[in-house]
Amino acid sequence: MIDKTLLSILACPACQGDVDEREGKIVCLDPVCGLKYPIKEGIPVMLVDEASK
Repeated sequence: MIDKTLLSILACPACQGDVDEREGKIVCLDPVCGLKYPIKEGIPVMLVDEASK
């Protein structure tokens, strides 16, 4: 689980939208973007190339 303070300062690198943690991934809350970024060993991998829809 990602610390809520860290989560509050993270933004989607693709659209700069807000993000939240869901189902073990960091999810962009922008309905148009909606990218999901993996969390590896407790560290969010905020790279567009690593994201999925």
